[in-house]
Amino acid sequence: MKFKTLILAKALALIFILNSQQGVLAQSDSLRTHVHGRVYSPFITYQATADKVNDLIDTKLEVSFDYEKAYLYGKEWVTLTPHFYPTDSLILDAKGMDIHELALIKGDKKTPLKYSYDDGLQLHIKLDQTYTRNDQYTLYIAYTAKPNELTLGGGSAIVDSKGLYFINPKGTNPNKPIQVWTQGETTQSSCWFPTIDHPNQKTTEQIAMTVPSKYVSLSNGELINQKENNDGTRTDTWKMDEPHSPYLFMMAVGDFKIHHDEWKGKPVDYYLEPAYAPYAEDIFGDTPEMISLFSDLLGVDYPWNKYAQIVVRDYVSGAMENTTATLHGEHIQKTPRELLDGSAEETICHELFHQWFGDYVTTESWSNITLNESFADYSETLWDAHKHGQDAGDEKNYNDMLSYMQLPAEADHDLVNFYYNDPLEMFDLVSYPKGGRILHMLRHYVGDEAFFASLKEYLNTYKHSNAEAHQLRLVFEKVTGKDLTWFWNQWYYGKGYPELDVNYIYNDEAKTAQVVFNQTQQGDKIYRLPMKIDIYSADGSKSRMDYQLDAKKDTLTISYPTGAKPALIDVDAEKILLAKITDHKSLSQFIYSYNHAGIYVTRRQAIEYAAQHQDNKEAVDFLITALDDPYFSIRELTIAKLDLTKDLVAKKAVKKLKKIAQNDEKTVVQAAALSALAPLKDKSNKKLFLAGLKSPSYSVEAAALEGLFELDPKLAYENAVTFKDDHLSVLTNQLAVIFATEGNTSDKEFFKTTYSEASLFNSLRFMEPYTTWLAQVDEAATVKECVNQMYERLSTMNNVRFIGYGVHFLDQLQQAKQDDTEVLNFINTKISQLQQKAASLQ
Repeated sequence: MKFKTLILAKALALIFILNSQQGVLAQSDSLRTHVHGRVYSPFITYQATADKVNDLIDTKLEVSFDYEKAYLYGKEWVTLTPHFYPTDSLILDAKGMDIHELALIKGDKKTPLKYSYDDGLQLHIKLDQTYTRNDQYTLYIAYTAKPNELTLGGGSAIVDSKGLYFINPKGTNPNKPIQVWTQGETTQSSCWFPTIDHPNQKTTEQIAMTVPSKYVSLSNGELINQKENNDGTRTDTWKMDEPHSPYLFMMAVGDFKIHHDEWKGKPVDYYLEPAYAPYAEDIFGDTPEMISLFSDLLGVDYPWNKYAQIVVRDYVSGAMENTTATLHGEHIQKTPRELLDGSAEETICHELFHQWFGDYVTTESWSNITLNESFADYSETLWDAHKHGQDAGDEKNYNDMLSYMQLPAEADHDLVNFYYNDPLEMFDLVSYPKGGRILHMLRHYVGDEAFFASLKEYLNTYKHSNAEAHQLRLVFEKVTGKDLTWFWNQWYYGKGYPELDVNYIYNDEAKTAQVVFNQTQQGDKIYRLPMKIDIYSADGSKSRMDYQLDAKKDTLTISYPTGAKPALIDVDAEKILLAKITDHKSLSQFIYSYNHAGIYVTRRQAIEYAAQHQDNKEAVDFLITALDDPYFSIRELTIAKLDLTKDLVAKKAVKKLKKIAQNDEKTVVQAAALSALAPLKDKSNKKLFLAGLKSPSYSVEAAALEGLFELDPKLAYENAVTFKDDHLSVLTNQLAVIFATEGNTSDKEFFKTTYSEASLFNSLRFMEPYTTWLAQVDEAATVKECVNQMYERLSTMNNVRFIGYGVHFLDQLQQAKQDDTEVLNFINTKISQLQQKAASLQ
């Protein structure tokens, strides 16, 4: 599961918390509190790994879809065996279904079985006899799944829990295709077929889907049969011969075009909407190279018989690593113009890596989700370094560390966490970026060869099975011969991160330098921190030493390497530590580190330090130099850090920024330069902004409009109107800002169509400019029409935070319409209805 959407969910949650405090949304349960978008009970209990009373062996399904009712009609043959102890009963997860028949199959005979249905969530089945672990038995279940009638809510990374999704099933939205798709993680596969819905179960699978003949289907494994029916439908049968966990089952049905690729003779297919089919190679073309990279690094070839990727509408997360068939949200579909500003390759490689870590070897419990998600998160660093160079890999690694540290509340639990209320809570900044950075430290501690040899051993030992974090430790200890209990206790079974203050004392008389370390994190915990320290001489030569900090305070004494004061002492020289380090170097030492240490993080830290001293000529001169850094992201960062309100900076930087805006090889850097120039409101830049409107890059066009809007709002609006029929990505956002400011009723179709076509998350982002525009519209009928559109979409969401986010903006619109009783009452009614929906989800 890709983590990308979680940061947005966190931001939306903060607004929801504010709404709750102000009474915009009623709290239906006084025992619950909202913390960073999660709904917690104060009675958090230990979450044990699910007991295995019965084991799944095989699951065979026959399903068809009722698009009018949004129902799935299913028949299931599920084969099981007692795990160890004899048993005469079985519990299957089956959420919100109508059960029409439940029977035991023996030969050609069906024997009805007695069962109870616990709150419409679990089937408690009495078997016909006591079975032992040497026995297998098969049940037949006929059922109807009704996903749209479920109100199970969602979490931060996976924002809805219906399991089965009908998108525009009646075709009423002309801007959206008709699709059906599934989302099983964490325990939502049991929303569309009865199963033992725990990750420590594995089963082979066969699914026969009856679908409209005009559509294509996708599921796990191999398409073994297609049969045309007499009623305009076709039955596609997909078979998965190798066992995998129920949450990794998937189906997708719709109007998709398939682009065929391959890796070592195995099919590698890309399913896209017809409009994006010509760009399949542009979007997914790196996939075979990714498969080769990961197969080579891990020493285990891609373990399944095919790999497919499909893009669907209104997906409830970033992407999902269903075995052999990854499902992506629509954000990954981009035109070549959009791809000029960046692709979604990190998402693609993240889900691919899960095919090994998560699908081939699966966490035995959600408490150990680090064995799935931390590895997939780290794969993005591996890919970026391979494909785009070490700077790109280092940037990914460092940014992920910062994303974790920027939300301190995320540091309040262990990486392996047995205390939560809902497994969705485990999909957070600890399981993803923190866990990925822990793997990065482990890799450097044991060395590359041992790290990847250990991963190979782990995959081969636990293939088609489950594991927990201690088993990963035991494999690493077996391969390396090292006792790594300290590392696991500190990072896997410990919370938080070290905060390190580093000072330097130079004694020219004694020709020694002292590096003074102080761990300043709260509490008594002392981290063991192995690191490399580089000592640079004035002539640029370097020596490296190994050092391990394992005390709250320590002083390291270093003799001057050449008899002269070192030009730089670089602590954590490889920038490996997951730690917040305050390093008391001087400006000149930071600049020296930029020029000599050279790696991405040292260059970035030097720029960030210099940016705090823009009254200093040396700092400004250095920042101007950094605008020519060979890595585009460093150039982009430097532009963002420049304070052009300072005369010294503007005098040196503006001319150079104008050149960058026209000539930089990266469009995102050009856009950054235009955005930096925009607030200056310098009329001499008008020509530059008008030229930017002709760029092939949407980000450059958006930044040019931003600058033009600062200079001449009327001219910016006139130009913005010309983009109404050709806008995507960031350009859409800029158009919305301009149109919202103008408040013209003639822009109604832009707002309605954009909102209608937007993905789930973009629709939430779009509400701010949409309601800002409506606040200025005087036509009551238009306001009511658009508010009703927002209400219709929000009312289908099963996520309290997202409904709260929508209510927040409708409430602001309500405040702006106090003088219009008709509109005011209409908005009030819609807010009240959304409050009721939110209350039902709590």
